[in-house]
Amino acid sequence: MPPDPEQQAGARASNEPNSDVKRVLDVGTGSGIWAVEFGEEHPNAEVVGIDLSPTMPQFVPANVRFENDDLEEEWTWSQPFDYIHSRMMNSSVEDWKTYAKKAFDNLTPGGFFEINEIGLFPRSDDETLPPDSSLSKCINLMYKASIISGRPYQEPSELVAILESVGFVDAQLSLFKWPSNPWPKDPKYKDLGLWNNANLTSGFEALSLGPLTRAHGWNQEEVQILLVDVRKDLSNQNIHAYWPM
Repeated sequence: MPPDPEQQAGARASNEPNSDVKRVLDVGTGSGIWAVEFGEEHPNAEVVGIDLSPTMPQFVPANVRFENDDLEEEWTWSQPFDYIHSRMMNSSVEDWKTYAKKAFDNLTPGGFFEINEIGLFPRSDDETLPPDSSLSKCINLMYKASIISGRPYQEPSELVAILESVGFVDAQLSLFKWPSNPWPKDPKYKDLGLWNNANLTSGFEALSLGPLTRAHGWNQEEVQILLVDVRKDLSNQNIHAYWPM
């Protein structure tokens, strides 16, 4: 059964287990879990995961390796890649056009560059997310912090034009809705909202603490006070918010 694109990102043709990819680059590999799983499913592919921080999973297939590298430095790969995978790099990239051009220049003809990003700004089709809510306030502060830091948030819907401007063809955009909590009636989206809420309520501190303290000069106590109300908004099923991905 094909993976549900709204629950498993990274599902382009080159990510199918029977695809004939030879060299794969995972940018911003983080824990390395995507690179490891891809390597297990594609034993004939050479998979390279790069990140600024050291990555050392407990088990690494023989065809997977990890390197400490800065994507904003010159790319010095001696051979091109068939597939470049990029996920959750927003506000880590200084200039997306430059990043896209480096990817384009390091792909084989006909290769794939896949970008998976979550929109920063939650939406509500029925206007149940007030613009003066604590969640909206926190998100706006994070957006301003990304500008102050020199790595402005990139709206995912604009990425197609950026890719085409550096030479990519057949660039496509797929948008999905990730609910803030189990507010949807549809069982599929209710389940997705349940998982997304668990991730957000536990992870919002990690997402917001740095931007608010470094860019806006808040102290940790001020951030924690705001996050109390942010988590209430995230779990309020009367607020029908979702994140576009």
